[in-house]
Amino acid sequence: MESRVSLQGHRNDIEGLRAIAVLAVICFHFGYLPNGYLGVDVFFVISGYLISKIIFKEIAEGRFSLKEFYLRRIRRIIPLVLFLNLIALAIGCYVMLPDDLENLSQSVIATNAFSNNILQLITTRNYWDVVNEYKPLMHTWSLGIEEQFYLFYPILFMLLGKKRPVLAFRILILLTVASFLLYIFPGAAPSKFYAIPYRFFELAIGGIGAAIFKNNVIKNKFAFPQLVLLIALMVFKVGIPNYVLLIVTVLLSFSILISANQNDFLASKFLENKLMVGLGMISFSLYMWHQVVLAFTRYFIIEKYTILQACILFLIIVLLSIISFYLIEQPFRNKKKVTTRILLLVTGSAFLFTTIFAFRVYTLSGVLHDIPELELSTKNITKNMHSNYNHRIEKMTGDFTDNKKIKILVIGNSFARDGANVLLESKYGSNIEISYAYSLDACNNAAAKVKKANYLFFSELSKEAFNTIKDKYLIDSSKVWVFGVKSFGISNGFFYNNRNKSYYCKQRTEIDKGLIAYNKSLKLDWGKRYINLMDMVIDEKGTMPVFSPDCKYISQDCRHFTQAGAVYFASMINRDSTFVLN
Repeated sequence: MESRVSLQGHRNDIEGLRAIAVLAVICFHFGYLPNGYLGVDVFFVISGYLISKIIFKEIAEGRFSLKEFYLRRIRRIIPLVLFLNLIALAIGCYVMLPDDLENLSQSVIATNAFSNNILQLITTRNYWDVVNEYKPLMHTWSLGIEEQFYLFYPILFMLLGKKRPVLAFRILILLTVASFLLYIFPGAAPSKFYAIPYRFFELAIGGIGAAIFKNNVIKNKFAFPQLVLLIALMVFKVGIPNYVLLIVTVLLSFSILISANQNDFLASKFLENKLMVGLGMISFSLYMWHQVVLAFTRYFIIEKYTILQACILFLIIVLLSIISFYLIEQPFRNKKKVTTRILLLVTGSAFLFTTIFAFRVYTLSGVLHDIPELELSTKNITKNMHSNYNHRIEKMTGDFTDNKKIKILVIGNSFARDGANVLLESKYGSNIEISYAYSLDACNNAAAKVKKANYLFFSELSKEAFNTIKDKYLIDSSKVWVFGVKSFGISNGFFYNNRNKSYYCKQRTEIDKGLIAYNKSLKLDWGKRYINLMDMVIDEKGTMPVFSPDCKYISQDCRHFTQAGAVYFASMINRDSTFVLN
């Protein structure tokens, strides 16, 4: 490190850094960069740095206004967000199945309220779930983090910054350290990913840099190597835990922001060339458009695209981003073209329209027209009909009472409940009594139920795992059956959008080879005591049916049975001579 250099005005190197961040995220969602998601963390540090510079400068000059600050945020973010929400909802109403459309309507409302991170924390909880690839607004969780930061952050400095700048700075450091400690200490992974208290330090460290260096940067002979290392972390798989990768990414981004990249030949050539600066300028549009385009492409156009198709999609994303940058972003940022009154009128109207529209779709459970394949009708809308079918088994937790019926203790997660529904739909249904438990350790009177049960049904239980509980609960192995694994793809959307094709009801979906291998290992473990659901319907190509013989969806979410799916598999169990309950 060397001396500081004074720097004024717009920094093209930051635009270049933005370009790196957004390209990394886009490539990650295309499926090409293993750690491209770290681009979001780069954005967080940049946002904290730039916003803080504005706040500190205006406070020092005695002209900071909270009202003007929020108006600038509205101009910068809200118009494009509302436009994309409307586009996503309009397309979704035409191409999406009810469950997916209902989820999208929730996301529209949450995104409008800058709380999609909270919604995802409550609902999906797992950013890495492959199902998220089919969600057009999945990526707006990061907007929730940023806007929650913007809501709180300037108030601190408005109250303390002018009269007590040192105190405000110390409080900022204290909050940053507290957030960092929350992040590195053991805790729930979903909260660490989606909740602002765990992410605050990423934005705040940029603010600390802005406070310390103001309009100065550091001559840094390692500027380009740091840039190369940052890119390498996103591009290559490394044997480093995700939380460590994030911390290193934040520190590298911070160091690049406070470096005189303009004075480093290689760093300047990389960050400040016209292409990178141009991509950086439209980075917000790129970020907002890319997931909308990719999700809907996967949903109803191309389930799996080639590299050539990916390149074409990327060019479409860039084209849409350029259009929205010049027709939406730029005009709304210009106070002369769009006055404050017009800004609030347009954004307020769009906010109300999209929110009310989305809420109406949500109240209809996404059922906008009849879908006989899911046994859904606009005349008889039952909210969560298919998930309720699975969850009904959760109520069957009592002790065995009917001595005339076959007593079955079902143990496991939602897939065990699927198995219980298959049993109830089978020829044995009227002659069995089911008691359900998520696990034997969480089961009331577990030992007594095990002893009294005629059979114990587990879901996806390996022999090794079974041996750890066998002696504890004195389980007779001859009474044990294991429900097999199953999958019906990732999303039904692609198949649903072939509904006008003659082969619609005969569509099949590819299954992950890892799941097929796992199924084989469980089969080897249990032999004839394994209810091999997958082998009942899989073909030589490794594909599974999407529909039952009467053209009903076997699964509404590709994981759990609809009633039609349970009936279909029950019919096969009825014909299986190796499966007998008596």
